[in-house]
Amino acid sequence: MKKRIKVLLVGASALALAAGGAGVASATGGGDSSHPITGKALDQASVAALNATGGGTVTETEVGDEESYYQVEVTKADGSQIDVQLNRGFNLVGQSADGESQDSGR
Repeated sequence: MKKRIKVLLVGASALALAAGGAGVASATGGGDSSHPITGKALDQASVAALNATGGGTVTETEVGDEESYYQVEVTKADGSQIDVQLNRGFNLVGQSADGESQDSGR
């Protein structure tokens, strides 16, 4: 009987963790085909985005954005946010203040 209770508790815990993970995935956009930039590409995209914005902090990244291959969100010291659009070669294709439409080469 004790073994059966232990199995039920482990199963219930696994289900709870899976449900929580699904919530995190949907909150971070995990339900679509985009995902965060990682590895060496993250380093290159961050440098390109910070050069384009004149500095700040990289606060979010995405591969496969609807507007470009890479999107890097930069938060400036004043709290404003800029979405920087980069192509596969990490070249600037546009940028916009968060919530505005894309502005090429700003």
